[in-house]
Amino acid sequence: MPYRVRGTYLESCNCDAPCPCRRIDGRPGGRSTHGICDGALSWSIEDGEADGIDLAGLGVVLATRYSDDVEGSPWTFALFVDERGDSGQREVLGRIFSGALGGTVFEHFPWAWKASDPLGVEPARIEIDHASGRGWFRAGESVSVRVSGPYAGPETITCVIPGHERTGRELVVDELSAQTGPLAFEYRGVCAYESTFEYAG
Repeated sequence: MPYRVRGTYLESCNCDAPCPCRRIDGRPGGRSTHGICDGALSWSIEDGEADGIDLAGLGVVLATRYSDDVEGSPWTFALFVDERGDSGQREVLGRIFSGALGGTVFEHFPWAWKASDPLGVEPARIEIDHASGRGWFRAGESVSVRVSGPYAGPETITCVIPGHERTGRELVVDELSAQTGPLAFEYRGVCAYESTFEYAG
């Protein structure tokens, strides 16, 4: 199924800022701050379609966990798709953002090309505000992220998920939380990152 989606992106994880998993001043990313990475990611689709199905205006949120210190540790992830979409739109969003439709997401989504433990795709009330330097997002009662402001360091930082070819900004959050199945965590004062994205297949 051909698809294309583009829009804005915001994520947070429990690493200290700047997140060592990202590319910093051109150096490849490495081990996460604590070895176990808990995170939440969001995409707000400004324009997109899949085989004629319009996806503009919809949102997607993913909660995830993986271990850097256990060889072959899977990316455990729960995917939330916008309940405002109809059944066809929600199905397509689940297939794109899980990596099932392939395409350029394989260059960006570690859970699509590494060992993974998907917890399922669930419709949810997705609320996203990707305002620069102060964004936030929620997926029902399951995931919540709220940015407190930009990270103050001088480094140039890029992230593989939106793409290293895209500029972005490191941030710090007031809140990163998830309560969905085995993914249960809550952090404050940890890192975040904002950028744009464009994927196709």
